[in-house]
Amino acid sequence: MKIYTKTGDEGYTALFGGTRVSKADLRINTYGTIDELNSYLGLLRDQEVNKNKLEELVEIQDRLFTIGSILATEPGNTKVKIPSLQESDVVFLENKMDAMDELLEPMRFFVLPGGHASISFGHVARTVCRRAERLVIELDAHEKVDALVLKYLNRLSDYLFVLCRMMTKELNVTETPWRPRM
Repeated sequence: MKIYTKTGDEGYTALFGGTRVSKADLRINTYGTIDELNSYLGLLRDQEVNKNKLEELVEIQDRLFTIGSILATEPGNTKVKIPSLQESDVVFLENKMDAMDELLEPMRFFVLPGGHASISFGHVARTVCRRAERLVIELDAHEKVDALVLKYLNRLSDYLFVLCRMMTKELNVTETPWRPRM
């Protein structure tokens, strides 16, 4: 099977269900940002410090593909079979955060992103996740989006922040506090 179809050469693509829309459509931008986030999760998964989190990061990547499928399906189309997001997926993230939090010092200040390339990759993923969340909110204002998608992305950005703090600890890096000028 060839990877190229030539059907997008004029700037249009098809949603699941067949409707053709501009590649600049908000829905396309939204699930494209989910794809970008998934790529950053792959980069995080490839970091040596996260070798013990391989399975959970793969599971999160799978959920991001699910979200991408949900967003790529034309509104109201019930004929297309796509995987579903479940409340247990949100609980999974919460449980992983709680487990990491038990091993971390309480936060006493805002931290500046960085300190090690692995940690910085995590913060880039976190901010892309926040952008995806904002795009889902914007899309929802025009066309209803499953509320669980927004809830999952909100929790995922929190998870990524906690993961960055965990990587900081595991890499024995000192968190750099934000000290605002007064």
